[in-house]
Amino acid sequence: MSDPSLPEPSAPNAHGRPADASTTPTTPTTPQSTRSASSAYGPPPASAPSKIRILLADDHALVRRGVRLILDREPDLEVVAEAGDGAEAIDMARAHEADLAVLDIAMPRLTGLQAARELAALKPGLRILMLTMHDNEQYLFQALKSGACGYVLKSVADRDLVAACRAAMRDEPFLYPGAVTALIRNYLDRVRHGEETSDHILTPREEEVLKLVAEGHSSKEIAEILFISIKTVQRHRANLLQKLGLRDRLELTRYAIRAGLIEP
Repeated sequence: MSDPSLPEPSAPNAHGRPADASTTPTTPTTPQSTRSASSAYGPPPASAPSKIRILLADDHALVRRGVRLILDREPDLEVVAEAGDGAEAIDMARAHEADLAVLDIAMPRLTGLQAARELAALKPGLRILMLTMHDNEQYLFQALKSGACGYVLKSVADRDLVAACRAAMRDEPFLYPGAVTALIRNYLDRVRHGEETSDHILTPREEEVLKLVAEGHSSKEIAEILFISIKTVQRHRANLLQKLGLRDRLELTRYAIRAGLIEP
């Protein structure tokens, strides 16, 4: 008969042996950070969990630093590469294994929208999020058409970005709260009224030339940037004017703004 003044024998430990009766029994606990990460991202695998590898592209180093702080403090997220523009983002995607690209929209050389299209073709398994200051429906729909699965505003990145990254890896779209209904209604209204123009009017090269023209580059500068001849640049410019029914550089610039290639 056991002495009632003694504690009950503890359950067998992980090695199958009972704990020493003189040892105060303890109840296993799960750290709060682990519980929250698991509930938000799903149950961890039996082996050591792998982190979501993130490529971050923004032309402002200070913004990249702040976003990196938000992401790297999460146990399941890790920034593995940074880029200062869309073209560099594509180079980084080739050089590093990444699961997710977080792209700013307005960047030099190639915008986030242009980079998203190229990344979607280059790395079909790569998820893409747009992180932008623009609460703009045209940018949103252009982002989705470019292959992005989410659109996050920089003003609430500390609230939404981590959730958006995890949603992307679950193949779930993420749009900032409060915008979805209005944006879809406005988009459908434009379609009904015939205001939604085809996105396949311009070739990718013509779009690159258009962006550089709108940014104020000369034909010689564009030729050097794109590694093509000046005559080829001039031919692309002529094709742009004819296809879009425009007359000069000013109208091309206005079109580039509407198309989300450059900022107003």
